[in-house]
Amino acid sequence: MRIYIVTDLEGVAGILDSENWCLWESRYYEAGKELLTREVNAAIEGFMSAGATEFLVVDGHGFGAINPALLHPAAELARNWPAGKAYPFSLDDGHFDYAAWIGQHPKAGTIRGHLCHTGNMGVRDLCINGISMGEFGEIALCASELGVRSIFASGCKAFTEEAKTFVPGIETVVVKRGTQTDPGHHLIAEAYRRHNTAAIHLQPDEARRRIQAGARQALLRAGKESFGLVTMKPPYDLVSILRATETLPPRTSRAHHDKSVIALLNMSRTVTPLNPAEAPERAGKLC
Repeated sequence: MRIYIVTDLEGVAGILDSENWCLWESRYYEAGKELLTREVNAAIEGFMSAGATEFLVVDGHGFGAINPALLHPAAELARNWPAGKAYPFSLDDGHFDYAAWIGQHPKAGTIRGHLCHTGNMGVRDLCINGISMGEFGEIALCASELGVRSIFASGCKAFTEEAKTFVPGIETVVVKRGTQTDPGHHLIAEAYRRHNTAAIHLQPDEARRRIQAGARQALLRAGKESFGLVTMKPPYDLVSILRATETLPPRTSRAHHDKSVIALLNMSRTVTPLNPAEAPERAGKLC
């Protein structure tokens, strides 16, 4: 049984902020990589106890966040993808039985989310066919297109709520909870990075214990229950609002594909000035 595990860094217990933990030059970057890798290893142990035998760990953090030397020996590691063909991030590399997420953060603008963003800090909202989603939703749609069921996810409480709304039935584990109540839609990209830092964290060992138990439970349930596929019918339209930066005003980004979400996400996008009706001061989100 083969499991596809997507990782990110911002949703890990003990990752306190972006500037000190998540960037190449961050002072605690190596410590953060260890925290993530040990959460991934806990999930692998949980899945193995329920019968899984093979794992592909996909390092989905922008700067990279898995420490290969600490990664579980049962896992392979995927990192870096062909230009213009990143999606579905090696999910099409042979057959996978199930997909899981470790260390995932909520989509941009999530109230009580921790270190929320969608792809980067410059995106205020992203929708496909009118459904607002984040990075989790994008990959869950890719998995569904390939017939792979999404069964487990861990991160902050707000992210787990997002995951359960998007994929009903998915097993989740909360490792921290954000306390920021302002979505920050008015902020430029540079300021938004520092906005969603308030949170209450589990101690990392306890977070790993819960992840291991949750992963085991997810796989046992998946063998008995039907859940984990997202239904969205083509054609597909992607629309996102980009925040202002220090040098650029807010913009809108769009793409369309008649048949495939995977192809849609790999397409170049048309960027235009933001319609005043969608301006940040008028709308909490795009759709």
